[in-house]
Amino acid sequence: MRKKFITPRKFIKPSFSFLIEKKRDSGEYTKDEIRYISDSILDKELPDYQLAAMIMAIFFQGMSAMETAALAEEIMLSGDVIDLAKITKPKIDKYTTGGVGDKTSLVLAPLAASCGVVMPMMVGHDEDFIISNLSKLESIPGINTQLSLKDFIKQLKAVNCAITRQCDEIAPVDNILYKMRQKTAVIPSLPLITASVLSRKLAQGAEGLVIDVKWGNGSFIKDLEQAKQLARSVIRVGRSMKRRCVALVTDMNQPLGDTVGTALEIKETIDLLKGEGPEDLKEIVLKLGMEIVRLGGVAGSTLSAKQIVNRHLQNGKALEKFKEMVKAQGGDSSYIENPDKFPKAKFIKKLPAPKRGYVHTINAGMIARGVQLLSKDSKGNYDPAVGVSEICKVGAQVKQGEPLMMIHYNNEAKLDSALDYLRTAYRLAPKRPNPPQLVVERVA
Repeated sequence: MRKKFITPRKFIKPSFSFLIEKKRDSGEYTKDEIRYISDSILDKELPDYQLAAMIMAIFFQGMSAMETAALAEEIMLSGDVIDLAKITKPKIDKYTTGGVGDKTSLVLAPLAASCGVVMPMMVGHDEDFIISNLSKLESIPGINTQLSLKDFIKQLKAVNCAITRQCDEIAPVDNILYKMRQKTAVIPSLPLITASVLSRKLAQGAEGLVIDVKWGNGSFIKDLEQAKQLARSVIRVGRSMKRRCVALVTDMNQPLGDTVGTALEIKETIDLLKGEGPEDLKEIVLKLGMEIVRLGGVAGSTLSAKQIVNRHLQNGKALEKFKEMVKAQGGDSSYIENPDKFPKAKFIKKLPAPKRGYVHTINAGMIARGVQLLSKDSKGNYDPAVGVSEICKVGAQVKQGEPLMMIHYNNEAKLDSALDYLRTAYRLAPKRPNPPQLVVERVA
């Protein structure tokens, strides 16, 4: 943990009321003021009601790139900062705002590791949307998704990648801020998201960062312009902190891939690591993978980056690295070798199309909630066998009665309430819609 705030000779500690008024009136915090705020949050000297007022003022008035960079650095230094200097390979992390059916991180960690890039991937509280990647991994028997810092570093040295829950020792001020943002409805604050992302990822030992900002009804960011602004904010502030960053703004107005669920998505991850799987997922994995290897210096051009990523997907090295990672984290890697070992649902039912037409729109969030109702128990645990597969995507033509998806479930009592969400998710139309653009913008 960092030391308690030491007052500089010329710095007089202001009152918290003054700091709230300053931001309320569009003032800009100095670096000393931001350090004082961060330490006061950490030492619990800043009362909750004043912290709430302060972040609400930030929500409405914003922060400059300098302020946001200073806040990110102070949050990063509020806890442990992992030193990966003894690992000579490039250390590049990936952040995502999360989306329905998004299993790209599960593919990219072993893929990048097989290409010679270290992926120190700790999953934070804001990288989940309905079903987290950690819940998906936990469908593999025995796997440990709560590594200690010591084991995390040890695994990075041995395997080049790890996917685990963020440790409490990393950026503790961010945990406090996030809980207050939840309580005060200011989760969408761009400077606070930016500072949160950069502080945590840089504290985890990343030298560079690839950001996947998802927008649409299957993400917590519903507005495209807001997604673009977030991507630009993280890149601008990351650059001011002398870190290499690239961001892609990607579409999440339908599930990514053909499945939503825990074990079902792990099976799809395995398909991707074999160079197979659905085209939309392959495209996103390829685009993000190319950015990772270029940022890490493994590839010098777009063409060579594409060739390296494709080669490691096709030759089985990425799949072998995934098995290695699972085994290192205590998981049964035989499930990766033989995905048929995953449990299967007692019942599989099709969701029939109510009429003939083209799939015009899909509400991915509705599908995720339907799956959650079917698979989640009262303790918050997911049934690994439950979910949906063979999802008809936007633009697909269907006849009346043909399946829009296949529903895998074990509890018939939960089916009716889940069907309400799943049916509502689809809208059919007589004309074929324009295909969605998966990558909307690249910011570098």
